[in-house]
Amino acid sequence: MSTDRHASSTTVSAEENTLFLDILHEAPLFGHRKPTSIIGSIFYCFLLAGYATLAVGAPWIFRPIQGLISPLLSSCAVALLIVTGVFQQYLVYQVQKIRLQGYYIFSQKLKHIVRLPFAITAYGTAAMLLVIVWKPNILSISTLLRVIMLIEVICAGFFMSFYIGYIHQYNSLDSQPDVLKSLYSPLQPSSSLEGLRYHDGGRLSDQQMALLQYQRENLHFLSEEILRLQECLSKYERSNDGSTPQVDLAHLLAARDQELRTLSAEMNQLQSELRLARSLIAERDSEIQRVRTTNSQYVEENERLRAILGEWSTRAAKLERALEVERLSNLELQKKISA
Repeated sequence: MSTDRHASSTTVSAEENTLFLDILHEAPLFGHRKPTSIIGSIFYCFLLAGYATLAVGAPWIFRPIQGLISPLLSSCAVALLIVTGVFQQYLVYQVQKIRLQGYYIFSQKLKHIVRLPFAITAYGTAAMLLVIVWKPNILSISTLLRVIMLIEVICAGFFMSFYIGYIHQYNSLDSQPDVLKSLYSPLQPSSSLEGLRYHDGGRLSDQQMALLQYQRENLHFLSEEILRLQECLSKYERSNDGSTPQVDLAHLLAARDQELRTLSAEMNQLQSELRLARSLIAERDSEIQRVRTTNSQYVEENERLRAILGEWSTRAAKLERALEVERLSNLELQKKISA
């Protein structure tokens, strides 16, 4: 018993020492990361392929109704625009899930890609509208519409392939969330990134916000784990069978509670660092404002000195002309005296 108590006290002291570290080596959500599905993206690619097939084979598909090819192609373009808008909301939701899992770099890469297919289809629909309204004489209207549709499919498929590649890379990733790399403190050894932590205010605030969201998800996950373990513990306590699982559950509950307190301490530290970063950014802004004010004063002083210098230059020229006139008069006078 004394040995067990000594071991438990040693464990507790080791766990208390981890409170002074910035990042734990084990992130609670890392083992529970859910892969992102690419079934919707593949379905959208098949839809684009059908759209391209319709654009290429429109003269043969709509041969019985040749006069309605342009209205039908325009209607298909509008339908694709609506479907792309709905699909974009789904992709944005997937990117937000990746961000909440703590993978900030992947979410930043995908944030702009997921909006490009809708923008491309919108521009293509606008171009088709202009072709129908202005009726250029370069090619037939149906041919121009089909060319625009093919360009839409190529561009949208290109960006969708990029999205699927990034999602596949994310699903095969075997590392901790990259948002944890934004935590630094004087307790950690210096690194090459610490000198850049306060230079980019907007990016730093975005990273800190992503880290706060990730820590909030961790807290929510740990709270659910604690509730589940409490229910299991109460179930074993009601049984009163004296079995060892009750002790194991109590130990697991204490460990989860310790992790929850550690995450709370990390979140408080992160909030203090965020406030420090904002204060440093405000000081830099005020310093820049002071430098601009001093520069404007120097500019005004230089303008005044230039005006004084111009005035003295004018006076010097007048004096030179007066001296020249006086010299000529002296020469005339000497000539008269010698005569």
